[in-house]
Amino acid sequence: MNTQDLAKYFTQSELIPVIAQDAESGAVLMLAYANEDALRLTLTSGTAWFWSRSRRELWNKGATSGNYLRILKVYADCDDDTILLSVRPDGPACHTGEVSCFYKELL
Repeated sequence: MNTQDLAKYFTQSELIPVIAQDAESGAVLMLAYANEDALRLTLTSGTAWFWSRSRRELWNKGATSGNYLRILKVYADCDDDTILLSVRPDGPACHTGEVSCFYKELL
């Protein structure tokens, strides 16, 4: 994909949801948000980049922990307003040490 054409994903909002899914197990690992710069870096670097809403800065998942999300494939949904990353995780995706951020069963 030509990374010059990314603006179409940000017509409704400057941030879009990004779901990271383990390519091997199919498990949903995490949900985060990306701005255009984060999506461009994800597409060109080989690892997942996000926009931290709390710190208001770009964030390369794994830069601190070593638990990078290695990009295998990137998909846009039918409305071009959500991204799905098919990844190979280097370790737990959640900052708590859990494999996935979705470990709290409600029902």
